[in-house]
Amino acid sequence: MDLVEIGGKLALLYVPFLFALCFHEFAHGLVAKWRGDNTAEQLGRLTLNPMAHADMVGTVLLPMAAIIFKLPIFFGWAKPVPVNPRNLKNVRSDMFWIAIAGPASNVLLAILATVFMFFAIRYGFLGSYSRYVFEIAQTFVLINLFLAIFNMLPIHPLDGGKVLARFLPPSLNYKLEQNEHLSGIILMVLIFTGMLKILSIPVFASFRFLMSFAGAA
Repeated sequence: MDLVEIGGKLALLYVPFLFALCFHEFAHGLVAKWRGDNTAEQLGRLTLNPMAHADMVGTVLLPMAAIIFKLPIFFGWAKPVPVNPRNLKNVRSDMFWIAIAGPASNVLLAILATVFMFFAIRYGFLGSYSRYVFEIAQTFVLINLFLAIFNMLPIHPLDGGKVLARFLPPSLNYKLEQNEHLSGIILMVLIFTGMLKILSIPVFASFRFLMSFAGAA
């Protein structure tokens, strides 16, 4: 892969991925602030600046290596936004909304990109650039759908685990949180063995639905 091709792949995959990750973490911090905890803001994490959320391994090395070396798995993460439960009025309820804000923000981005494509197709204001812009927009939609669905898996340390906690007995949820490192290991095994390819079913079903709305199927 030459430098031009690498640059093109980075623009098509890495830039949308990076923005989606940052927006995801920003959403967590924003909802935490709305629910009474401004820890993220105090630590400079209530921002879309990638430098504030970047994890050297999960945000930089793994995704870029996947692109440059054409690895079969494109995966990564950002630093979790810190939340201080002591600042929340109702910890179980507030943590539920803070957790679900991340995946919901990715769904929102996917919908906004779809609406943009709808109007671009309807009114043709992109002209000769439409093919390239649509390719980036479709990739952006796919990335956000994957992040939303992946993060809603009911496993700690993912957002889905914290969402599920709202409906579990406190004692059971405490045990799950205490063993978060074990579930994290299991999650990584599922990812790198390709067993989570099953997520492509809801991701592509959602993608096809959005593209049919945009008229870009």
